[in-house]
Amino acid sequence: MRIPLDRESSTPLYQQIEQFIRREINSGSLPPETRLPATRQLAENLGVNRITVANAYAGLEAHGLVYTRLGSGTYVAHSLVGDQTDYDKSETIENWPSWQQKLWHSVYLPALQERNRLAAMVREPEDLLSFAGGVGAPELIPANDLRKALSDVLRRDNIDALGYGDRAGYPPLRATITHILADQGILTQADQILVTTGSQQALSLTASLLLRPGDCVLTESPTYPSMIDVFYSLGVKIMGIPVDDNGMQTEKLEEILTTEKPSLIYTTPTYQNPTGVTLSGPRRRQLLTLAAQYDIPILEDEFVGDLHYEGHSQPALKALDQGGRVIYSGTFSKMLMPGLRLGYLVADGPVYDRLVEWKNVTDLGTSDLIQRALEAYITVGRYQSHLHRAVRIYRQRRDIMLAALEKYMPLGCHWHTPHGGLFIWLQLPEGLSTNDLYPIALQEKVKYLAGAVCYPGKKSYRHMRLNFTMHPPQLIEEGVRRLAKATRKYMDTK
Repeated sequence: MRIPLDRESSTPLYQQIEQFIRREINSGSLPPETRLPATRQLAENLGVNRITVANAYAGLEAHGLVYTRLGSGTYVAHSLVGDQTDYDKSETIENWPSWQQKLWHSVYLPALQERNRLAAMVREPEDLLSFAGGVGAPELIPANDLRKALSDVLRRDNIDALGYGDRAGYPPLRATITHILADQGILTQADQILVTTGSQQALSLTASLLLRPGDCVLTESPTYPSMIDVFYSLGVKIMGIPVDDNGMQTEKLEEILTTEKPSLIYTTPTYQNPTGVTLSGPRRRQLLTLAAQYDIPILEDEFVGDLHYEGHSQPALKALDQGGRVIYSGTFSKMLMPGLRLGYLVADGPVYDRLVEWKNVTDLGTSDLIQRALEAYITVGRYQSHLHRAVRIYRQRRDIMLAALEKYMPLGCHWHTPHGGLFIWLQLPEGLSTNDLYPIALQEKVKYLAGAVCYPGKKSYRHMRLNFTMHPPQLIEEGVRRLAKATRKYMDTK
């Protein structure tokens, strides 16, 4: 491939390479499924560093123009079906102001962009069964109860409920949260609680306060994909710590800490997203010991810790924290409804005041009306009864999915039984890729989260995340049957 490069131009070489290949793809000169030269080969041909070519390919892949096939190379992707907005923008990007052109090339959100690329492969059928989401069952949303709570609050508080409210959160709600946390072994005070607009804001807020470009953050590998994008958006270096059946391998964490000085450890220790595993008691204590020894804050993401189905539950890291080293994030959105967008942080010491200020300059505060309604809903005892009902139903749905996987999936597929949470982490046999399986699965009208988007560094393409809470039993079994059919079709091509 001959690519004219202007080495005197202010446009970086990797962007010149990316722009040239993009024009060739959009013009049809490089049709779908064309294999691009290997990065080493193209780098030698152009007389540039291999990383330059790798960055160009990464930019193309981020915009859905190419994709990587495990063990084979980089290929031109098929055109988007339906909405062509992104392609039209890419064709005319040079007509926009230079600051917009820089944005187009510089924004790097690998997890989100990879999910968008996979979604563009095949148009989703109307009767698709999706196991890809990270929420609970929609039919369990207590809409009527919350509607009544909103009405009662407006009648009781009138215009007082329609202002900004306390910038740290509605005080009675913060006090109620302390009672909920006390049941989980976390002893805290209302003035250590910061109410946020969902746990995603809580996590992003903490990361943006504690991290600066060039810093290092440690996460589990795999981990929650949206946090990968948050960290990349902040310009930090992400290092992944492998996960096994007992959670993050803290012994490998200790090895890294002898050479790296991370500014933050991010972890989901209980029913981890995406694997569903739980960090063991000894590892929890080792993690806290290492954080104290190396003076590193821990951001604990407890997004579904109250969805516990059986066995011995582990105490939250925050419950074991004696020195203000753990910032704890929780949410009501997973349990009640995604659109509620209410989460919270628990923090001790000066960091709490900085978090309150940081949130205040971000959005001036989370909806006071919604906070008041939630507090009214919780204090009449409905939250605990809703939780007990959800645990009973979700445990049943987990068991139905496990039985269906055992019944339908081909030999060589593996998974473990999560003792809580929302997800089953399924592994395909050696040599197979859930990215390659994805379009075949969509054709069979079933969807999952491809596991590769969950890895901050070196990726594994053999895994998928399956949500077992979203659908009733008959649809769970039907979805697994479709998934098994797609998997067999894919295996027949290998």
